Amino acid sequence: MLRVGLTGGIASGKSTVSLLLKEKGIPVIDSDKIARDLVQSGSEALSEIAEAFGPGVLAADGTLDRTRLGQIVFADESKRRELEGMLHPRIMAAQDRWLEQMRARGDSPVAVVDAALMIESGGWERFDRIVVVDCDESHQMARLAEREGMDEETARARLASQMPLPEKAKYADRLVDNRGSLEDLKGRVDELAAWLLDSGLAARKKSD
Repeated sequence: MLRVGLTGGIASGKSTVSLLLKEKGIPVIDSDKIARDLVQSGSEALSEIAEAFGPGVLAADGTLDRTRLGQIVFADESKRRELEGMLHPRIMAAQDRWLEQMRARGDSPVAVVDAALMIESGGWERFDRIVVVDCDESHQMARLAEREGMDEETARARLASQMPLPEKAKYADRLVDNRGSLEDLKGRVDELAAWLLDSGLAARKKSD
């Protein structure tokens, strides 16, 4: 089974690409969901976060106050790296468990892990193919303002916390350009899905 890493910058359209791939029958796991599951109330990861960043990152009901934590870590790179050090190993372990489940089921010749910080964390090296969703910074800024209601300063801080997309593109086996319309993107994802399935089937035949 072909193990594929899907990444891109914040508001680059990566989640939309994931949804379109799922519609094509390709299994995809969202690492943001993994991260949310890891910090549920009572979890070991949540306890570590509260100890490291203070009880102020917990809401009144004991859940993680993601907004407050984001304000802390995006204003201080050392704290952001501390948080990533707590979460990334756990996230990668969960990704690997899911990939093994997909391989054992044998339903698809390819499985995709969607993760924004795959390259920054070094986790990209575990995959057979890397796909990067690419767009201009101006598109990212506009989407952050529209989708998240972020002001320009906050949006730029979020962008600065990730590797610039032109740098990420250097790691890609395949780029998906998301500078156009949704219909444009759908066409490119159709091509991507065909390429992934062909590559996965070729890899399966080679291993048989």
